[in-house]
Amino acid sequence: MIRIKKSGILVMIFALIFGLAGEVQAQGVTSNTMKFGRLLRLVDSYYVDTTNVESLTEKAIVEVLSELDPHSVYISKEEVEKMNEPLKGSFEGIGISFNIFKDTLMVLTTIPGGPSEKVGLRAGDRILNVDGKEVAGIGLKNSDVFDMLRGDKGTKVELKIKRKKIAELLDFTIIRDKIPIHSLDASYMINEETGYIKLNRFSATTIDEFMTAFEELQKEDLKNLILDLRGNGGGYLKAAIELADQFLGSYKMVVYTEGINNKRREYRASIDGEFEQGKLVVLIDEGSASASEIVSGAVQDWDRGVVIGRRSFGKGLVQQPFMLSDGSMVRLTTAHYYTPSGRCIQKPYENGVDDYRKDYITRFETGELFSEDSVHQDETKIFETLTNGRKVFGGGGVMPDIFVPMDTSSHYKYYNQLVRKNIVYTIVLDYLDTNREKLKKKYDNFSEYSSQFEVPESLFEEMIAEGEKEEIEKDDESIEFAKPIMKRQIRALLARDLFGQSYYYQVVNSDSDAIKEALHVLEDPLTYDKLLVEK
Repeated sequence: MIRIKKSGILVMIFALIFGLAGEVQAQGVTSNTMKFGRLLRLVDSYYVDTTNVESLTEKAIVEVLSELDPHSVYISKEEVEKMNEPLKGSFEGIGISFNIFKDTLMVLTTIPGGPSEKVGLRAGDRILNVDGKEVAGIGLKNSDVFDMLRGDKGTKVELKIKRKKIAELLDFTIIRDKIPIHSLDASYMINEETGYIKLNRFSATTIDEFMTAFEELQKEDLKNLILDLRGNGGGYLKAAIELADQFLGSYKMVVYTEGINNKRREYRASIDGEFEQGKLVVLIDEGSASASEIVSGAVQDWDRGVVIGRRSFGKGLVQQPFMLSDGSMVRLTTAHYYTPSGRCIQKPYENGVDDYRKDYITRFETGELFSEDSVHQDETKIFETLTNGRKVFGGGGVMPDIFVPMDTSSHYKYYNQLVRKNIVYTIVLDYLDTNREKLKKKYDNFSEYSSQFEVPESLFEEMIAEGEKEEIEKDDESIEFAKPIMKRQIRALLARDLFGQSYYYQVVNSDSDAIKEALHVLEDPLTYDKLLVEK
């Protein structure tokens, strides 16, 4: 009886302490809100010079959030809508991809079924006038194009177009509409049994896009799948869970979240997944973050597939959006997320935001991107996979089962300089602009193009000459090394503009070390099984 009374008294004391603590904390917030409000009023009323109170407030918010973690951020009212577009999966506009080529707005492609395609706009058309305003030769920027061509659904825009072989300008009236933003870059069969799907983000439309692509691959007798999440910076948690669900058995945990002010919440696979049995490889690299790490972490923790590439970004924090009174937004970190084995893969940020953002440079300088031996895992955060008990680590990204280094050749420098100066794409665009009709007539489909097209030697000579104009030193050894890479890139860029985005990756992946490693693993049952059971 005495013990029961003592226990009851202790419970009451703890409840009183925590209740008082919560009340004290709330009082502290109220007190400091009043304090900051008075400061702004004093500045506005008495400061010696003219001030912008709104700007001061925004700077204060940014500074406060920077003290918390690298992913809690302030987003201004103007930026909110633009930020949401890629994740919503659509925007409103006329439906073209474009390039500012020789100071002229040039249509690269029209989006199938979009407003521009419906009225007859074509790839290669030059837009010279928008709503009565001349736009050629004025130093147009990409942001200017967005401002002119995007707008509310149902509104119209008047264009004057210059088309090759037609002397007079063509007039078009285009009614803006919803334009999809795809999160799936490519989907195709690499060989008779293995399919490939590449995702660039996790948006509201990702799972629908994935399932459509997957069903098409199934029609071609899909047995193995390579899921490419390299460079995928993440997106919606829900989309990541739905994707992982396609690979995991019934009710298996995909991820759980937890924070001081957020109770543990578990997310599990449903009964039916579309690809629970076939062989699976997930490709990741240092650009794979957040939702990409949820998927790859779950696949690894359940020994469901082989992860190939380089250590992922290391973002294990969950942000929740909170709207502010003027339409701006704060994305506040409210919880950590954990892989099924209990790993939090968030990399350290105790040294501040600047140091955190230099992580890629640090990885480069320490040699981590080039050698598996240079990757240092936190030995205090060792976990085991849930099926076969393999050792995995927390505290800094998902470490792949097979490491694929970044190419270290010094000869890449020459090629990379050409790319950074936009020489490669500009010359390809010029070639395509001149030869588009001829190429389309000669190659009815990608298969013909892939087997027959040879890159003209003149394109290499043009690139080298343009490089010299940009003070990129000519180096015969580097040119010889870079030639196959340049050839592949030219073929890929042309394939993309002639046949579609997916064909770009079909060309590029033909010589990818990560893809070669994935195919080797998938085609050798002993290697695949050994990787998943070895402790």
